[in-house]
Amino acid sequence: MKRLTRHYKYSRYVFLKTAALVILINIIMLPSWVKYEKDEANLFHIFLNGEEMGYLGDADSIQEILGDARRELAAGTDKIVYAEGDLSCEASSVIFSEIDSRADIQKRMVENLRKNVASADDESREYVHAYTIKIGDYMANMGSFDDVVKVLQTALDRYQDKDEYVAKLVKDQARELNVLTAEVIAKEEVKEEDEIEPVKSAGFEKFIEDSVADGDVENNEKDFDDFDYGLMGMSFADNIEVVESYIAKANLTTVDRMIQDIVEVKEVNTIYEVVEGDTLSGIAIKTNIPMDKIIELNDTLENEFSLIRPGDELIVTTEEPPLTVNRTVREYIEEYYDAEIEYEYNDDWYTTDQQTLRQPSTGRRNIVAETSYANDKALERDILKEELVMEAVAKIVEKGTKIPPTYIKPISGGRLTSGFGYRTRPNARGATSNHQGVDWGTPIGTSVMASCGGTVTRAGWLGSYGYCVFIKHPDGRETRYAHLSKVLVSVGQTVSQGQRIALSGNTGASTGPHVHFEIRIGGTAVNPLKYLN
Repeated sequence: MKRLTRHYKYSRYVFLKTAALVILINIIMLPSWVKYEKDEANLFHIFLNGEEMGYLGDADSIQEILGDARRELAAGTDKIVYAEGDLSCEASSVIFSEIDSRADIQKRMVENLRKNVASADDESREYVHAYTIKIGDYMANMGSFDDVVKVLQTALDRYQDKDEYVAKLVKDQARELNVLTAEVIAKEEVKEEDEIEPVKSAGFEKFIEDSVADGDVENNEKDFDDFDYGLMGMSFADNIEVVESYIAKANLTTVDRMIQDIVEVKEVNTIYEVVEGDTLSGIAIKTNIPMDKIIELNDTLENEFSLIRPGDELIVTTEEPPLTVNRTVREYIEEYYDAEIEYEYNDDWYTTDQQTLRQPSTGRRNIVAETSYANDKALERDILKEELVMEAVAKIVEKGTKIPPTYIKPISGGRLTSGFGYRTRPNARGATSNHQGVDWGTPIGTSVMASCGGTVTRAGWLGSYGYCVFIKHPDGRETRYAHLSKVLVSVGQTVSQGQRIALSGNTGASTGPHVHFEIRIGGTAVNPLKYLN
């Protein structure tokens, strides 16, 4: 037992001595190692464009080495060298592992990048200095500073004949980065300076300030010959940003293409707000858009008879360039004009009722007017001086203020079997070919409701109508319900909208179970479908 213990101690001594020697040899022989930290990645296996580059123990230095490799690759040339550099790494946590030197990894990266350098004739991979211009959602890359100015100047020149205003790129003082923005200045104010600096008050803004400074009183004291006429100011309505960049040569936009993109007129959707007195046909004339096109663009419109109200917003198409140029034009005008309509409101009338109390008379005047435009669209006109030759007389209209009653479909469901107006004479005896209402096919016994609240004026049998109900409404209109199987109201009774007044049937001159429905205005039948909500 004693001999075994002595042998164990000796074996243990030899093992520890050998292990220490192995560790010492590894320390001397290995180029480097990583420090172990519990639960943290300390070894990074690096790949560039899918090819193994080696191992590092410091993740922060990987991008630095790639940057050094790119600089080494580009050394000795003044051209932009573009090479694919898809860098990735796999992180792990180890107790002990060999890592590569930075120099070895950089050398491998340079060799890898050299294999992935774009060929000289490959424009899609060749990077060039450019100017990126952003106008709203539109973005393009121009080959030079002068190209950007040329495009912007082309936008201005569409609206001026004498080259009075020029486009200029200035530093955007509101931005921390080196971002340029576009201004419009009068040609005589252009400064011959190399340094780009903003003009504090020029172009359109200067004109506004001058206008305020003049004042209405001073303008009225001027004679017509004392005014300057013509183009008074211009500006870009859109926020324009320009920054220097390096991009693939293939992504450059030519001057002609950009002019086509942002200056030439394109069809865009805009919103038209319905005003008092508007009709669909009138809006079509006012916007120069076919009525069927307006109906097609708006889901709320079914046909040319669809109801529109003041305040409704309709989608209409207009032709406008993506880049908007504001301008103000001052003109001397001899014109005939109409005074604004004057309204007198009657609280006892419905809003659909109105009466002309005085007919208008056109006036004549000489004016100095300034008109503001967004491209070719006139926005507003400011009259600076006016000389009346003959004063206009305003039209006076009395109109109601009460909201008129509404009308609803008298049954739930049903199938439209006969429309309003002329139809082939039905087979039922006594039925007319000039249909005074509409028919919905529905099973006998279907509930029939009052389309609008009012007073029952007839309830019972009436010739070809069969069993029927007539209702007089507060706005003077009348609704009729015919071919009923049972009447549930009586003459003189007041009913509310949606109240059950009868059951559908097949009585009178009827070709089958259905409800006949009429709306009459001033005793004349009208198409009910135009009045139902």
